[in-house]
Amino acid sequence: MCGICGKLNVDPEEPVDAMLLGQMLRTLHHRGPDGTGEYRSGPVGLGHRRLSIIDLDMGAQPMSNEDGTVWVVYNGEIYNFQELRKELVAKGHVFKSHSDTEVIVHLYEELGEACVSRLRGMFAIALWDERTQTLLLARDRLGIKPLYYANTGKSFLFASEIKALLADASVSRELNVQAIDRFITYYYVPGDETLFRHIRKLEPGHLMTVRGSDVRIQQYWDLSFAPQVPKPSFEDAVAQLRDVLRRSVKEHLISDVPVGVLASGGVDSTGILRYAAEHSSRPLQTFTIGFADAGVADERPYARIAANEYGTIHHEMTMTASDFRDFLPRYVWHAEEPVCEAPAIALNYVTRLARESSVKVLLSGEGGDEAFGGYQNYSDVLWLEGLKSKLGPAKGILKAAFGALDAAGWVHGARYHRWAAAAPSEYYFSRTGHPGTLFNQRKTALYKADFVDALEGSTSEAPSRKLFYKVKSESLLHQMLYVDTKTWLPDDLLVKADKMTMAASVELRVPLLDHQVLEFAASLPEEYKVCGNERKRVLKAALADSVPRELLQRKKAGFPVPYARWLRRDLRDYVADTIQQNDAALGEYFSRDQIRSLVDLHARTGRGTKEVFGLLVLELWLRAFATGCNSEKLGASG
Repeated sequence: MCGICGKLNVDPEEPVDAMLLGQMLRTLHHRGPDGTGEYRSGPVGLGHRRLSIIDLDMGAQPMSNEDGTVWVVYNGEIYNFQELRKELVAKGHVFKSHSDTEVIVHLYEELGEACVSRLRGMFAIALWDERTQTLLLARDRLGIKPLYYANTGKSFLFASEIKALLADASVSRELNVQAIDRFITYYYVPGDETLFRHIRKLEPGHLMTVRGSDVRIQQYWDLSFAPQVPKPSFEDAVAQLRDVLRRSVKEHLISDVPVGVLASGGVDSTGILRYAAEHSSRPLQTFTIGFADAGVADERPYARIAANEYGTIHHEMTMTASDFRDFLPRYVWHAEEPVCEAPAIALNYVTRLARESSVKVLLSGEGGDEAFGGYQNYSDVLWLEGLKSKLGPAKGILKAAFGALDAAGWVHGARYHRWAAAAPSEYYFSRTGHPGTLFNQRKTALYKADFVDALEGSTSEAPSRKLFYKVKSESLLHQMLYVDTKTWLPDDLLVKADKMTMAASVELRVPLLDHQVLEFAASLPEEYKVCGNERKRVLKAALADSVPRELLQRKKAGFPVPYARWLRRDLRDYVADTIQQNDAALGEYFSRDQIRSLVDLHARTGRGTKEVFGLLVLELWLRAFATGCNSEKLGASG
């Protein structure tokens, strides 16, 4: 795990400024405190910050081929590098190290840009081919590792984080008002956009080639839901999944430094821990976090059950409301995009605990819900679809029934009445924060007139619906899984996972997001994943013989940070002082009166927690980034 950056000037006679490259690297120090490396030649400069994990002595980057005509910097891990290395040695390639980085260089010599399709792992790669004067960028299939870029017309820059790009004064700080609207709509920025108009994300499963002023982007991988033929029995699917999981977790343990596991006592993290304990050559350390005033949502008792079951060295900590408040500015500073994820703050805290325990690598259960159908939304949508299908022509009765419940004062009546009249897909979109939610309907009142004018002709609609209908499957579940894998997963959950752990100089690995695990899950019938109200059915069955029953059957908690209560009670004054004051940066885009009304509504009723937290995050982001890259405004350096 590392941080990378670089610059390519269009003019082949213009060298890259060594001082600039050094400034870019300094912004990435937290991603790689163990060392730094640079390569500059003519119009190109590559930079690397190293977090030493594999081949501690010889794995420094940038790294080249035998004659120095191909150079690479990369962030991530290639889990099949040993297998690829054997192939390359057999073809005559000479290696100077035992690192996975050098495999990328020689594989490129064999296959060109097609080498990316042979790599299994998480990665953001920048490769310079001196012979063709071409820069190749590539990002892993699921977007586990971030990669940003900016094209100024005279130069092309890339980096693991936006802050490194902003070190170059030629990169415009102009804000992207459409992306601000999208953030307010989704609470993250989907697709290739960022809140900076001229800074973009290379999307997951894509590669880019840059040669002079010519820039080309292409997709090299997509998730397919093509079914296995013949259809496996449920028992066979369970057996196959055990093999797939065992292999993935074993490969994710490859490291020359200690590896730990984030343990919540949930299905996904316990499944990872079960196979990690089986294959680890040293005692595993597990880490979990609880929250003051968390009540029944406290995950620590479940994490202890898992730790005792697999004999780990277990560590716990407790986060308070003041801890949450104190880290908020640094959360925004490190997240950069931004994302509205309260659990991200807890993730950073527990990751720092791991680092203090000399653990540089952590395994986590991200991806299990998107692969195997773990969210309540999925079973709810399928239930509604099934109910309407059974009613057939009489489905108007369902609409009338929910209408009557609404009239009688049932708190969910209006919502279910609307859903009964709409297609199940619209139910899914409304449940997952897509346009059509109550808050999105209030946006017109929240936005100032000149902000509305600036948005004229644009749409807050992300590519969600287009992605939804792109899936060549009759399964509504598969359509939902595909959309979440392409939007929510890379642009929210994985931003949190990478940025918050790297802020503590720790590498987070996600075995359930090995693309072969995703492809296997996608090949299974819908009912193997979600059946009635049973979610992640095949995954739970695969773990039933080796995971404590009380962990498999517990209700999904989802990293339950009690931030709704904190924002209303402990942090109420902090929220008001931050977003309601006359000098708040939000005032440029949003009505101050509407902000006050929203905060007051939340304080009185508890409604609108996500909206209030989203505005708080955006205010802190605007303070830090809107007029330049300045952590001092937040007290967020470090």
